[in-house]
Amino acid sequence: MKTLTVKINERTKIGKAFIAMFDSFKGFDEIEIIETDSKKLKEEKSPYNPEFVKMVLESDKRGDYKEVDPKDVWGSLGLK
Repeated sequence: MKTLTVKINERTKIGKAFIAMFDSFKGFDEIEIIETDSKKLKEEKSPYNPEFVKMVLESDKRGDYKEVDPKDVWGSLGLK
């Protein structure tokens, strides 16, 4: 089974045709159509702790962080 997310501009001619095509599949058990408003997607709760997100964003603004080279983690941290 596949789950796809498709963003459709319902104001365009192609968008309206796409929605009409999907509406024709409603009622079939083989295909489940889940309608979601993009506004709802933006309002979904983040899986991250808000305090952690705040700390990371503040650290980014200050430049108070170390970049780590994934190919040489210990060396980039000065631990070699």
